[in-house]
This record gives sequence, C-alpha cells and structure tokens, in this order.
Amino acid sequence: MAPPRPPPARGGRRPPPKSAPLRPEEELLLEAASDGDLVLFKRLARMMDGGRGRVTEAVEAVVECTAGALHLAAGQGELAMCRYLVEELRVDINAIHDGGETPLAYAINGANIATVKYLLDHGADPDKVDDKGFTSLHIAAEEGYCNIVELLLSRGASVDALSNRGTPLHLAATNGHHQTVKILLDHNADCNKIVNGVYTPLLVSIYAPSLKCVKLLIQAGADVNGVGNITPLIAAVGLTECMKCLLEAGADPNVPDEFGRMPIEFAAICGTREDVEILFPLTSRIPSVRDWSVNGIICHAYSLPGQKFYERGLERDTTSLKFQGRKALERKD
Repeated sequence: MAPPRPPPARGGRRPPPKSAPLRPEEELLLEAASDGDLVLFKRLARMMDGGRGRVTEAVEAVVECTAGALHLAAGQGELAMCRYLVEELRVDINAIHDGGETPLAYAINGANIATVKYLLDHGADPDKVDDKGFTSLHIAAEEGYCNIVELLLSRGASVDALSNRGTPLHLAATNGHHQTVKILLDHNADCNKIVNGVYTPLLVSIYAPSLKCVKLLIQAGADVNGVGNITPLIAAVGLTECMKCLLEAGADPNVPDEFGRMPIEFAAICGTREDVEILFPLTSRIPSVRDWSVNGIICHAYSLPGQKFYERGLERDTTSLKFQGRKALERKD
C-alpha cells in the first residue's frame, strides 16, 4: 500500500575500471602532480620520456582509475602544476579516460573555484560529459556549490543538460539545495523537465524533502499535478506544509495512483489526521467508503489489503527509502 517514493539521489555512477598496475615511477609522477611538486614531476617526466622529446605523450599515458596528472592536480587545487601541464606541456584539458570525468569535474569535486576558473579560461568545455551524461554543471548543482554554478552558467554551460538522473535542476532539488535551485531557475532552467518518464524537479524536491525547493519551483511555474500516476500530491502525503503549497497552487486531490488509491487514503494510512482533514472537503466521495467522514476514511484505510505490509514499510528509515528509490531510478542506466 505504500505510495511510491523513488527519488533520484546521489549514486549510480559506475566504479572506476580496473587498470594495469602502474610502475613505481608512474605512481610517483601522479603523486607529484597531486602534491604540486613541480621539481619532482619534471624530473620524472624527463626520465620517462627517455630523451625522445615527447614529454607530453609520456605524461598523458599515465592514468590510474580514469585520472591523469591534470585531473589530480586540478582536484587538489594545485594551480602551478595545472599551469605547467596546460601551458607548457599542453596536455588535453578536456581529457576523459574510460568514460570518467574531465579535469574540470575534478576541480569542481574538490570545490576549487580558482582552479575551475583557470581551466575555463584555458579552454575547458563545461558541457563535456562522462559516460552517464554528467556535465560539470550537474556536479556543481548536485553538491550545491553556488559560486561554481554561477561561474559555469556565465561561461555558457547548458542549464538543461540531461544525464541519466536528470538535469542539474533535478540534482539540486534532489539534495534540497534551494539556493542552487534558485540560481538555475533564474537562468531559465526547465522546471517541468521529465526524466525516466515521471520525475520532475518538483517531484524530487518533495522526496528530498525540501519545502523551500517546492516553493521555488511552484513560483517558477512547475506543474503541480505532474505526469502519470505518481503525482506530487501523493508524494507529499505526510509532509503537511508541502501538501498545503501544492493545494494552494491548484493540485488536484482527486487524481489516484496507478492502483486507484487517492491522496486522502494515503494520508489516512500514514496516520496524518491533519492531512486527512485538509483533503476531506476537497476530495470527491469514494464509493467504497461507507462512512464519508474523516473518521470513516481512516477506518476504511486501515482495512485496505496490504495495510500490514505498508505499516512495516513505514518503519524503514529515510536512508533506506532513498536507497531503494535511487536503485529504481537507475534501472534504466
């Protein structure tokens, strides 16, 4: 009887591929890049080149778990190392290894805004995607890095780029980053973009749950009735303030889920009497409910098939619910 709660959440990115073991000098080279040790890095690079005059090729050939020297330097915010690699060796600033991330993505994951700016200034592509369709803006939005989000948008990043888990707006809303949601909406992000056939930014903000994101999305014109049978109103049962916002914005309380169950029935099952009382005057009479009253609906709900299973489901913690929802969303990967 439980209402479906499958929020797109962080996860679902494949583990790094297994690579051939690095030689000791190669391991030292990557460590030097990560540490910003230019003296050691240059010495190792020359040694590995062996006098062929192809230092750049030698450096670019060293990769571990999808990361090369520039990735690691960018991730640690080692600007001097990045300058040497980009301006002197001219390594590929947009390199992606085995479907992994770009150096720009590493800089964002490390929250190094100065490095992000440097890479963008020197030709990093903010719309370069990994094997899941993630761009740099997806990563910044998912983490709620507002300054980086604004910087990427100012450099032409696509605000509605679509990954396997939605747009940057989906990811910001999923994690309740309301400030990031506002920035994206101010840059005309599509508040009704659908991923995997049903998930809108509004729906995932309810699953988060984030009342601030819900309000921002409604103000931006989000469709409060959603698509299909997993409606925002059904998802908001048990979240009274979210439910009130949806109803005030015109959400229809008479739209059932795919099994014909109404929002008021879910409210009764959840034991949220206040929600039942709010929905009661707005809900059309359900023929199967003999006593059409608040108490009658609550009694009816507890007699529905599968009720005991649902009660046990309510005992699961939020982390478990989000994990199961994440796996449901990732089935289409």
